[in-house]
Amino acid sequence: MAISRILVADDEESIRWVLSKALKKQGYDVEVAEDGNQARKMVQERHYDLAILDIKMPGANGLDVLKFIREEHPSTLVVIMTAEATMEHAVTAMKNGAYDYLTKPFDLSALDAIIFKATNAAEVTEQIDQLKREIQSQYSFGRSIIGNSQAMQSVYKTLGRVAGSDITVLITGESGTGKELIARAIHMNSPRLGKPFIALNCAAIPRELLENELFGHERGAFTGATDRKTGKFEQAEGGTLFLDEIGDMPLELQAKLLRVLQEKEITRTGGQQIIKVNVRIVAATNQNMTKQVEAKTFREDLYYRLNVVPIALPTLRERREDIPALVDFFLQKARQDFGIDAIECSPQALELLKGHHWPGNVRELENTINRASLLCPNHVLTATDFPDLDPGKGSYPNEDSLEALVCRKLQSSLAQMDLTEMNNLYEMVLHQIERPLINIVLQKARCNQVRAAEILGINRNTLRKKINTLKIEVKRNNGD
Repeated sequence: MAISRILVADDEESIRWVLSKALKKQGYDVEVAEDGNQARKMVQERHYDLAILDIKMPGANGLDVLKFIREEHPSTLVVIMTAEATMEHAVTAMKNGAYDYLTKPFDLSALDAIIFKATNAAEVTEQIDQLKREIQSQYSFGRSIIGNSQAMQSVYKTLGRVAGSDITVLITGESGTGKELIARAIHMNSPRLGKPFIALNCAAIPRELLENELFGHERGAFTGATDRKTGKFEQAEGGTLFLDEIGDMPLELQAKLLRVLQEKEITRTGGQQIIKVNVRIVAATNQNMTKQVEAKTFREDLYYRLNVVPIALPTLRERREDIPALVDFFLQKARQDFGIDAIECSPQALELLKGHHWPGNVRELENTINRASLLCPNHVLTATDFPDLDPGKGSYPNEDSLEALVCRKLQSSLAQMDLTEMNNLYEMVLHQIERPLINIVLQKARCNQVRAAEILGINRNTLRKKINTLKIEVKRNNGD
C-alpha cells in the first residue's frame, strides 16, 4: 500500500504551507489542520495513510491526537514534529505508537526519507495483514472444521466465545476427533495470531524428558547438556501452547505446570533465572479427567486451572449426518495432495461409510478416503473400494427405524449435558423411555394390565411394579 493521503497538523501557518506545497508537488493528496481538535475531527471523517503532527498545538496536543489515531485508525502511520529535542518527547511519542519523529527545524529531505521508509513499512504491514486474513480464512470455524450437526454447532458457539480471549481451554474427546484442529482454530482466530502456536504431545515423550521439553535447560545442567536449550514455553512466547494428552503428564510435573499457570514464570532446568512467560494454554485429553482426579493420578487444583472452559468434541458416530460433508472435503483434499483426478462417492458407498462405527473417528475416515482414492480404478468410489468396512458390523440403524430416531434424539439431548458430572445416566434415560412406552401400551390395551403385560412381553407383577415406580396413572377397567 503506497502512501497517498497525508494530514499535516501544526498551529504555525508557515509550517503548514511549506509542508503542504512540498508534499503536493510530489503527488500526495495533502490536507491541513491548524490545531489538535480540528485534526482529530478530520481523522474521524476520513482515512489518512500518514499524519504529520506537531507535538504542541492548541486544544488537543500532538500526543493526544496520536493516541486517538492509534485507537481508532491503527493503520494510519504517525510522524511527530517537535521543536524541543528532549529525550522525554521522543520516548513518549515512540512509546505511544508514533512511527517516527522530526525535530524542528528540519530539512525536507529528512521528511522525504521518513515518508519513503513509511511507504515500505505500510506495504509490509499490508502484506502481513493480508497473510493474517488468509490464515484466518483458512482456519475459520466454517472452513477448517467440517460439520453442521447440532453437536458441532454447540462446539462452534463455544469457540466463538473463547477465541478472542486468553482464557484457558480444555478440549476433551476420543482420539481422532480433531482436538489439535480445534486448538489451532482457537489460536488462529485470536489476537495471538502472528505469534507461535507450539504443540506438545505429553504422551509421546518419555517422562524424564518431558520437563526438559517444557522448560528447557542451561548449559551443564546434566551430562550431555553442552548448550542452553529453550523449552516450549519460551518458544511459544506471545502465542499459544497446546498441551495434548495432558492426562498423561506425570504427577511431579503437574505441580510445576500449576506453578507456571499461577505465576506465569518458569526456570530452566539447572538454572536460577526466573523467566516471565506470556503464553495462552490450550490443553486436550482423551481420558476421563474426573475419574483421574478421583484416582489421584491427576491433581485436582491443576484440573480446575485447565478446565476453565471445557470443549467436549463429539465422536464421529455421534454426528453421522456430517459424514457426507467430511467425505466431500477429504476427496477434494486428496485431489490436491495426491494430484489425482476428481473422484465422487456413490450413494451406496456413502451409506456404507455412514453405517461404519468409526472407532478412530474423523482421522480414520480421512485415512480411509485417502486410501480408497489412491487405489480407485475409476472416478467413482463404490462399496467395493472399502473392503475393510463390514456393513453388518457396528453399523448404524436404518435412518427411518425407531432405533435411529431414538439415537438421534439421544445425541441431541446428550450434546447439551455435561456427562462428566453424571452418575445415573442409564437409569435416567431408561425411565424416560419406559414411562411413555408403558403409557402408550396401556392406552392401546384400554388400561387392561393383563393385556398390556402380554404386549410388552413382561410379567403382570413386573408391570404393576413399574407403574408404581414410574408413578403412572391407570384408570380402572372392568377387564383388569
